[in-house]
Amino acid sequence: MIRTRLRAVGLALLLASAAPAALAQQASTAAPALPTPLTPIPAARDVAYPGVIGLEIDATNLGQHIFSITETLPVAQSGPMVLFFPEWLPGNHGPVGPITQLAGIEITANGRRVEWVRDTLSPFAYHITVPAGATELKIAMQHLSPTSGAQGRVTMTPEMLNIQWEKMLLYPAGHWSRNIMVQPTVRFPTGWRFGTALEPETKTGDVQTFKPVNLEVLVDSPVFAGLHYRQIDLDPGGRSPVRANIVADEAKSLEATDEQIQILRNLVTQMDRLYGARHFDHYDFLIAMTDKLGGIGLEHHRSSENSVDPEFFTGWATHLGDRDLLSHEMNHSWDGKWRRPADQYVPNFNSPMQNSLLWVYEGQTQYYGQVVAARSGLLTKEQAMDSLAMTAASYDYRVGRGWRALQDTTNDPIISQRRPKAWLSWQRDEDYYSEGQLIWLDVDTTIREKTGGRKSLDDFARAFYGVQDGSFEPAPYTFDDVVAALNGVVENDWAAFLRARLDAVGPDARAPLDGLERGGWRLTYGETPTAYQKTLYGEFKRNDFTYSLGLQTGENNAIRSVQWGSPSFKAGLAPGMEIVAVNGQAAKPDRLAEAVTAAKDPAVPITLIVKDGDQYRTVVLDYHDGLRYPRLERIPGTPDRLGDILTPRRR
Repeated sequence: MIRTRLRAVGLALLLASAAPAALAQQASTAAPALPTPLTPIPAARDVAYPGVIGLEIDATNLGQHIFSITETLPVAQSGPMVLFFPEWLPGNHGPVGPITQLAGIEITANGRRVEWVRDTLSPFAYHITVPAGATELKIAMQHLSPTSGAQGRVTMTPEMLNIQWEKMLLYPAGHWSRNIMVQPTVRFPTGWRFGTALEPETKTGDVQTFKPVNLEVLVDSPVFAGLHYRQIDLDPGGRSPVRANIVADEAKSLEATDEQIQILRNLVTQMDRLYGARHFDHYDFLIAMTDKLGGIGLEHHRSSENSVDPEFFTGWATHLGDRDLLSHEMNHSWDGKWRRPADQYVPNFNSPMQNSLLWVYEGQTQYYGQVVAARSGLLTKEQAMDSLAMTAASYDYRVGRGWRALQDTTNDPIISQRRPKAWLSWQRDEDYYSEGQLIWLDVDTTIREKTGGRKSLDDFARAFYGVQDGSFEPAPYTFDDVVAALNGVVENDWAAFLRARLDAVGPDARAPLDGLERGGWRLTYGETPTAYQKTLYGEFKRNDFTYSLGLQTGENNAIRSVQWGSPSFKAGLAPGMEIVAVNGQAAKPDRLAEAVTAAKDPAVPITLIVKDGDQYRTVVLDYHDGLRYPRLERIPGTPDRLGDILTPRRR
């Protein structure tokens, strides 16, 4: 009887434990608790959306940083409809559409309110029901620019604004972006002028209406506008207009010298000589010289968004940080916009992209961005080589290669969405940019070596990007297309060459530095920084001990980074801590440098007092090899291929 009772109790417990599991299984497929059932989101079809969407932006509320939006959306039939807010943003390489900045959505039809319900699995989708007899929807809403950098990227200040259309609209699901036509109109603050790749149509007072374009072109055509504005013709008498549209916090920042303007014109000339074809009928650099508008460097087919230091022109000798930005973003007109990776060529802005070829899209652009900066005069040849030394050293010390291949970092814009990381040398980041740059230097010098200097990566660039002159239609490419084009320049096992560098991982994997030595130079280290590094880090207020102690500090002696496995790492230091004292004296960068030099004597310690939150502790660093800063050293008796790469093209 006892056994029977225990068996009954056990059965009851078993049933009780099974019930939640069964309910959980049901819950995973249950409909969400919403006021109306959700209809399926229609798949994108390559068919035209009927009518033209009207998009009106009132950009005059400068004090509160509010863009007011009125959208008129034609509809062909009543019933269920889904509207999208753009999620996967071109050039951002990830699902980063700032949907939190969209507010106040009110939809009406025939003067009556139409309620919306957000999709619970795809929260960038809004479900509505178009009432019978409606021919259009009116959508009123706001884009709320962050009012400080802590909230996100500021897009409106009292002196300037940046309209990025993808942040200020809803569009109908079920269609390719290129099949949805939109006519944009903007009310600007009185007296402001603007730059954009869009074509103006009519202007009434401060209200500018642009010609209708498809949604893909609209999102690819942002606007910079400002109180202080200057436009510079960068290709006088050229075959298609190229302009610099500059806005600034203060009018004095617009004062470019004739020499500086010529350098920007050289940039256009060197791009033309590199590629030979133009895939735009005009190109507009949008440049904000600002400490107030949020920073940006973003490519478009016929324009680019560029935020630079207010002293880009007026502090030319001491402000180097933005020098290759314009060349990088313009290069994308060919590499990334006209020719783009096939796995990024998606129907609309809510279709997931894949980033497997970003080492071409961004890595090759990083390479040519620096090369063309040197060829045009944005950087001197010496500055470009010093910059390359810093890049090479950074990746020579990128110990994260021990567990994570470069190829995997192409997923980082989706995984990390560009959030800061504490242990960059170990976690890795979007390394396909600058480690990709080193791979393309490796490719370039290999071509030059194999052909006795008769050919180079420039021949690949012209064959891959410099064809179909005047064509604007995107031309997707695959890994095999890249390999085939390289073999068209010179026969080699390029697939194996590239994969060996992209997939290198493990304790024996090393940085792709062969291109440097094949170029006639080697990475070495000296006890003083190069003039370029000293100026650049002075501008950024950084103090670099990465290759000695294994740390970098910023203002107030705060530790910005710690190299994984370095003496600082082994001593327990971490980013975010603050160095309070060096060998018993108040911390200063010079004192820390002097302590490192003195510690070349093994008997002399480096003792730090470090503040970690509200805790203080003493740290002794076991390091005695002196200061180390990267630089390039000429290899005697070898061809100076790197020097040739950085020399301006004459034709």
